[in-house]
Amino acid sequence: MTPENMKKVVDLCNQISNITYENLTKIIRLEQTGSATGARKLDDSDQNDIDSWMGGGTCFSMTWHLYQTLTDMGFKPRLVMGHKRKERNIHCALILPDPDDSFVTPGQPFSANVSPASVPGSVLSSNSYLLDPGYLIFDPLQMPLPQPFGTGEAFFPLSPNCVRLVRPTLESMELWTGGAGAPMKLRFEYPVEGVSVEEFKHHWNESFYREMMTYPVLNRLDREKGVQYYYQKGNLVVRNATGSQMKRIEPADRVQTLSDIFKLSPSIIEQALQILEKKH
Repeated sequence: MTPENMKKVVDLCNQISNITYENLTKIIRLEQTGSATGARKLDDSDQNDIDSWMGGGTCFSMTWHLYQTLTDMGFKPRLVMGHKRKERNIHCALILPDPDDSFVTPGQPFSANVSPASVPGSVLSSNSYLLDPGYLIFDPLQMPLPQPFGTGEAFFPLSPNCVRLVRPTLESMELWTGGAGAPMKLRFEYPVEGVSVEEFKHHWNESFYREMMTYPVLNRLDREKGVQYYYQKGNLVVRNATGSQMKRIEPADRVQTLSDIFKLSPSIIEQALQILEKKH
């Protein structure tokens, strides 16, 4: 990828790197509309206006924003779904092929001289990047090629969580993360060929009814300090390069504490918590 194009991609990633992953606005939108389709269309990211977001979004919101923006910039990103053990399509990300690179098709021998016009079926770039903002990865990660075409894996010493991409075959890739001496854990497996916009939005709709929508989930990365803040079910985890600490946030302190840490409006937090309390 040319330095000019890479700068465009990095600048875009930096632009959204201060956004909080949160399901609170998602909970509010579902309550307001009564349907996943209505809630998804109410999502500001569906209109591609990041400045009017209510403060954050889930992997679908952030991935969709990147997809639209990169497409408008002339790139050809692919929407990909992430699987975890027996759970299918519970995460999403983007694969960004290098528009000036060579290509390889699954089932065919790799050749640096293969062009996209000369091979049938689904064509995959041999030099592509993973963009996974929903997992707080705001760096374009160059994907390895599987053996014997490449090393089969690539390591990225990000902070506070390092990342390893493992490519067992041309058709699949695994995301592993770890940090502070902890063992690397398999997070997601991505079929790299990707899905259509229609299928992506179908899985986005389904995500409104998953178990994680029954409690607040907030996740934010302070890239400058290398600190991650994660809140779920009343517990706040703070992770940095030396390890993790967890503490319980008392109900009386939740709204203000979460607002301060995750940069969200107290009214949004309070509204979402009230909706969840009514359902329990």
